[in-house]
Amino acid sequence: MANSHPLVDRGAAVSLTGQDLHLSFGDNHVLRGVDIHVEAGTTTTVIGPSGSGKSTLLRVLNRLHEPQQGDILIDGRSVLKDDPDQLRRRIGMVFQQFNLFPHRTVAQNVELGPRKLLGLDKDEARALAIAQLESVGLAHKADARPSTLSGGQQQRVAIARALAMHPQIMFFDEATSALDPELVKGVLALMTDLSEQGMTMIVVTHEMGYARDVSDHVVFMDEGMVVETGAPEQIFTDARSDRLKTFLSQIL
Repeated sequence: MANSHPLVDRGAAVSLTGQDLHLSFGDNHVLRGVDIHVEAGTTTTVIGPSGSGKSTLLRVLNRLHEPQQGDILIDGRSVLKDDPDQLRRRIGMVFQQFNLFPHRTVAQNVELGPRKLLGLDKDEARALAIAQLESVGLAHKADARPSTLSGGQQQRVAIARALAMHPQIMFFDEATSALDPELVKGVLALMTDLSEQGMTMIVVTHEMGYARDVSDHVVFMDEGMVVETGAPEQIFTDARSDRLKTFLSQIL
């Protein structure tokens, strides 16, 4: 059951909206009324200083943390009452750490979700895994163990694993920050390819070049709030808030 084109054969693109999202851990108010909207088939990057709530926002949007206030909508329909596992099947997530199973081969890591959650048999799952690994340039490593791969290769396997579930939306949470600088380029190129193929994506990143050149929309967060949003050219060349101007002056 391999896809004719692993990067695009996953149904119509969908939009994603978070409305007035709040989350606290004890006295720590991590998200303070966050609004975010990602149009179908577009890429939104979320930037901001460490501790601003960026990664927590992704975890709330796929309900790894349940919001204490607010709503999450896909194509305008609230998904808060849906089974969280069903929601997560629609959203692929790639983390900073690769989280591959070391005792399984590369292909087995990719096959596991489709077999357990999509009901594919062994041969179908293997064919799908090889197709997805081909799409990230790693089909030749299908029978290798993750420990024999570079960090950049392991992250590409993690992306293939997420794509094998046929997600309608992809989240990337600092997907390149654990990589050596020379390995970042390949992963960013793959993320750019996905964006160009029309995948709906939210990317939390410190890679300002990616945010400026690839994303359709940029969200700047600080202290659990959205401070400023806009097109990349506006955010990077005509920032309006003093906080964003200060942030950019420190990193560019």
